[in-house]
Amino acid sequence: MMKAVMRNNRLGFSLIVMAVMLIPFALPAEEDGESKNNLPLQQLRTFADIFGRIKANYVEPVDDEVLLENAIRGMVSGLDPHSNYLDAEDYKDLQVGTKGEFGGLGIEVGMEDGFVKVIAPIDDTPAARAGVRSGDLIVRLDETPVKGMSLNEAVALMRGKPGTPLELTIIREGEEKPIKITVVRDVIRVASVKSRLLDDRFAYLRISQFQTHTARDMLKVLRKLKGESEGDLQGMVLDLRNNPGGVLNAAVSVSDAFLEDGLIVYTKGRETDSQLRFEAAPDDVLEGAPIVVLVNEGSASASEIVAGALQDHGRAVIMGSQTFGKGSVQTIIPITDTAAVKLTTARYFTPSGRSIQAEGIKPDIELEDFTLSKVKKDQVGPIKESNLTGHLENGNEESEENQPSDSDQGDESVAAKDYQLGEALNLLKGLAILNARKGAG
Repeated sequence: MMKAVMRNNRLGFSLIVMAVMLIPFALPAEEDGESKNNLPLQQLRTFADIFGRIKANYVEPVDDEVLLENAIRGMVSGLDPHSNYLDAEDYKDLQVGTKGEFGGLGIEVGMEDGFVKVIAPIDDTPAARAGVRSGDLIVRLDETPVKGMSLNEAVALMRGKPGTPLELTIIREGEEKPIKITVVRDVIRVASVKSRLLDDRFAYLRISQFQTHTARDMLKVLRKLKGESEGDLQGMVLDLRNNPGGVLNAAVSVSDAFLEDGLIVYTKGRETDSQLRFEAAPDDVLEGAPIVVLVNEGSASASEIVAGALQDHGRAVIMGSQTFGKGSVQTIIPITDTAAVKLTTARYFTPSGRSIQAEGIKPDIELEDFTLSKVKKDQVGPIKESNLTGHLENGNEESEENQPSDSDQGDESVAAKDYQLGEALNLLKGLAILNARKGAG
């Protein structure tokens, strides 16, 4: 028995020694030709010893390939919450997700303290309809504890056959006890752009996720809204709440649509390829009409790039709550024909040089998410000057009474359904009035 143990230890150690012998040739070198870092030989010896002990003493035999792949997964996932080792299935799922159709619950997730943290539920998905919220910590999937899983393992459990239920046990801020939410899996088809007119002349544009075709779809719906409005649009609400991000180029293109010049975003990393700058082209599809951008704690990554660029250029007023703060760049690096690594390679910076990472975008106007109800007025109503006996007439030429219009009634309904959107629309109207007065003067 002892001889078998020693043979297995020698086998494991030999494999590690062979790998160590190759490492120096892959390390970056200084100009004087010396290695940039010294190899931690003691840690490599420890690794080799543990490898050998697992091979010899673990309750069941384990293939070398499995052990080494697990070691790679642990090495990469230990860097930060967004770096991952991708096998063939993971890589395929990543590609499908950026195109806007995939299976599962419909939530963007990350890891925090060993639990799955909901960055944002995606609009019109099972998770959003079931009541999953940004900031929720998922601690159990059905009866399986999440603690100790990798993010990829947790995501694999959340995916499954459409129509099958999954019970999420969630810790939510403000709740004394964990809550349970059952979500029925479905094929997730994300329409990244939604739009409508507010009060005839003001556009509402909702981007739920940045996909490869988002900018194209956005320009298409804006042309449609311009055709439906009575003249040019007087302003736009860009809703990026609970937008977890997505494709960088889509965020750049969306920002570019409203900027006439200047820097949109730049990245800094160790490698030259990770140092990028994106500039705006000389056009503005809204021709200077005011923009209000709505954000919250579920606005992350690409949505923070858009909010930061428009804020730094003074092109939009940012309203809502401070954003998530994911300001890092992940690069997919193929390792073999069937494996790749998603590695954090750079940080995002806004045009003014602000790092988004772990800080987010602070709104110009902070808004809580309230629910409004209409105050019932006294049937008698308030007494005004016009109610007094013998009051003087106005003296102006006959004009239409200043009665609330249908659009004003609509605004009240917007605020009742969505307080933050109602406040954004009120601000847009004020900015449009000021612009009109300046033009008239």
